[in-house]
Amino acid sequence: MAGRIQFDRAEREALARRLVKQLRDELDVEVAPMDGQRLLDLLSETLGPAWYNQGLRDAQAAVQARIDDIAEAIAGLERAEPR
Repeated sequence: MAGRIQFDRAEREALARRLVKQLRDELDVEVAPMDGQRLLDLLSETLGPAWYNQGLRDAQAAVQARIDDIAEAIAGLERAEPR
């Protein structure tokens, strides 16, 4: 089982800046950069696992659909056997 998802420092700071900007632009809420990082951590810990798990389910469904397509294509290649 994989551990906690880690972002490098630059990516974490960029995500926090985007979050602070979104709060300011969309909700007219001013948040200090450090508070933006704390909020990012909170969201990551509380909502991140659900989003991650849904991403895995979506990926699994996409792969299964491709497997089903391949199985159907292979079945279409079958030839009738003589009786």
